[in-house]
Amino acid sequence: MLRILLPTVSVLALMPAVAQAHPHVFADARLEIVASSSGTIEELHNIWRFDEVFSSSVLMDFDKNTNLKLDPPELEEIGKTVLASLEEFSYYTTLTVDGKNIAVSKPDVIHVDYKDGQLLMFFAIKPAASMPLKGKLTFGVYDPTLYASIDFPNDSDVVLMGDFKGCKSAVVRPDPDEVLKENQANLTQAFFDDPAGTNMSKLFATRMEISC
Repeated sequence: MLRILLPTVSVLALMPAVAQAHPHVFADARLEIVASSSGTIEELHNIWRFDEVFSSSVLMDFDKNTNLKLDPPELEEIGKTVLASLEEFSYYTTLTVDGKNIAVSKPDVIHVDYKDGQLLMFFAIKPAASMPLKGKLTFGVYDPTLYASIDFPNDSDVVLMGDFKGCKSAVVRPDPDEVLKENQANLTQAFFDDPAGTNMSKLFATRMEISC
């Protein structure tokens, strides 16, 4: 199984926890936010490219015929494993409307490829309920346990597609020092013991903000 993608232990055990947290999995991401002609969010397209160390560990775990590559059935098995494993974490996807969280539906499939020593995953995800282009909408991709680092190298890696007429958008990259300063009262022992339970990592994540 893709055990490294499953955050099973807290990486925020010592003070100052946030500053010393060390993700074990790294991925460069691209997110395409697609609006329908009817004025709603239709779906999100995710593309994740994982670091070579993690990718090589997946190769070792899933290369059943030991030919040092991932054949189509092996890639399909990885996709099925991740599809089941990340459901609990909403596929690292967070959507909000005026501050209210919007659930996401389970993708039909997670496509997987392996090129130049790196694992790639592609999948489309949809809001579980209608998400009209009204108010303040946010879109983020992050691991709530901080075990995996899903990063957008450039603002251009978060893309709007479709009809967003009348909406303003911006990629927001929070300053960690400012986040810590503004949330000192919330950095309790409970947070250090269970960062996922407090959802504090959401405050540090890059996000797209859209106002319509």
